[in-house]
Amino acid sequence: MRPRGENAAGGMGQRDAVVVGLDLVFYWVTDMDRAARFYRDLLGLTLLRQDGGSWAEFEAGGRRFALHGVGEGQTVSPGGATAVFSVVDLDRARASLSSRGVESTHDGDVEGYARFASFEDPDGKTFQLIEYVRPQAESSPEVHGPH
Repeated sequence: MRPRGENAAGGMGQRDAVVVGLDLVFYWVTDMDRAARFYRDLLGLTLLRQDGGSWAEFEAGGRRFALHGVGEGQTVSPGGATAVFSVVDLDRARASLSSRGVESTHDGDVEGYARFASFEDPDGKTFQLIEYVRPQAESSPEVHGPH
């Protein structure tokens, strides 16, 4: 017997779901202007808005990615979540970043699914670029449920 509200795939039904979608992902940064330039100029994300040194928000292929400035005297801790940005041609993207002094820290692949490369932003936060073997459909609970 399934727990109340759980569907056949093991997830919560839409009616009982606590979360309705991913709003955005943000990274804490020590220097907003430097970080905003990095994501806008090197990665090519579209800057939607910037509120001084406290917030910058980007459009990232139908999703939002943001930067949040730390307060006076605070530092940014390494680690945490990793933003993964899809690319059409990983080799071209890696070469473009390399020509601007941003080298990959780790490359890998999932046989028959995708290739990826990891990098670090100016605050040492990891981000990845990923090239899928086949274009990915929009995420949906039916296709991309919990594993």
